[in-house]
Amino acid sequence: HVQLVESGGGSVQAGGSLRLSCAVSGDAVSRYCMGWFRQAPRKEREVVARISSGGTTAIADSAKGRFTISRDFAENTLHLQMDSLRPEDSAMYYCAADRWFCGLGSAYIHWGQGTQVTVS
Repeated sequence: HVQLVESGGGSVQAGGSLRLSCAVSGDAVSRYCMGWFRQAPRKEREVVARISSGGTTAIADSAKGRFTISRDFAENTLHLQMDSLRPEDSAMYYCAADRWFCGLGSAYIHWGQGTQVTVS
């Protein structure tokens, strides 16, 4: 059974950086399409970035040029490097995984509990 645990969130000033991590247990991160999503209060959950099992990445327009998604096979971890953060990036950030679905929607099977990012 795959479990996902996010970490790395926090409070940062606009223009700052954070690096989110999603530790994967129960299976190899390389076997999954992995995604980062976020949800702000009173807003729908939206995709931020995703990486296929083969390593192909897709970044939301709002995050292009600022966020980078990557995997660390040795640590079995997914990362999201977030630079040039803006107040509108404030949200709960979730990682998600699926063996077969790899779209930009939220139909992933496995989800973490989330980590809060606040940009002021």
